[in-house]
Amino acid sequence: MTALIIGGSGFLGAELIRQARAAGHPTAATYATKPNNISRAAWYPLDLRDVGRIDAVMAEVDPDIIINASSGGADWAITATGPIQLAMLAGRRGIRMVQVSTDAVFSGAAVHYDESALPDPITPYGAAKATAETGVLAVHPKAVVARPSLIIGYRRSVHERLVHDLASGAVNGVLYSDDFRCPVHVADLAAALLELAVSDAAGIHHLAGADALSRHELGVLIAKRDGLDPSRLPVGLRAHSTLPGAVDVRLNSQVTQRQLRTTLRGAREFLRPGA
Repeated sequence: MTALIIGGSGFLGAELIRQARAAGHPTAATYATKPNNISRAAWYPLDLRDVGRIDAVMAEVDPDIIINASSGGADWAITATGPIQLAMLAGRRGIRMVQVSTDAVFSGAAVHYDESALPDPITPYGAAKATAETGVLAVHPKAVVARPSLIIGYRRSVHERLVHDLASGAVNGVLYSDDFRCPVHVADLAAALLELAVSDAAGIHHLAGADALSRHELGVLIAKRDGLDPSRLPVGLRAHSTLPGAVDVRLNSQVTQRQLRTTLRGAREFLRPGA
C-alpha cells in the first residue's frame, strides 16, 4: 500500500514516514522548502496552492493513502483552500485521505470537546483549519479529519525545545499555568493516523492524549524527564497576556480511542523519567 505524506519534512511528517516505511508501505513525501534528509522517502516539491502540481504528484506516486500533515499557518490559500483541492483530487482518484487538523478550531468557551462539537475558532489559523475540515469532508465524504492537541516527542518538538531554552535562560518568556491542552506523543499520533488511513473510518476523529495539563505542568514534566531544574521555568498567567487564541481546550478522544489499536497515552505516562 503506497503512502503519500504531504508535509513530510515536518516533525509529524517525519514520524509518519518512519512508521509507514517500517510497516512496509512504499512511501513518498512532499516538502515546501526542502526535504527532510533524515527521513527516507521519495521526495517531491509541492505548493498546495498549485492544483496542477498536486495532480501531477498524485499521478506520479499513484498512492493508496494520503495523509496531509502540512502546516501553512494562517495562510488561507495553503491551510484552508489547499487541503480542499487535495481532497477533491484524491476523491476523484479513489484515494483514501486523512486531513490533520488541530484543536485550534475551538475557542475554549466550552472547555471539553468531543467529535460532535462544532468548531468556533477565534484565530485566523483556527478559522483556516476549520474551513479545511468542512471543505475536505464536503468534497471527499470518505476522508478522515483528525484533530490532535500539542504534539510532543523525542525531545524535538517545539514545546520541548522551549522548555530547554527557558531553563537555560537562552530565551525570555513564561509557561502559562492557566492554559490547558491534552498533549499527544508524536509516535502515538502517527500510528493512529496510519491506522485510520488504512481503515474504512470517515469523518471527524480526535487524537489527543489522555491527560489535560497546563503549559507549565507540561514544562515541569519535560524538565524532570530531561534532568532539568523545574524551578528555573518561569510561570505566568495567560489571562494577563495579550496572546490571541483559546485558553483551555480539552479534546475528548474516547470515541476514537475505542476504534483504535493504538493507545493515545497521556503526557504523565510518556514523559515520566526513563520512559
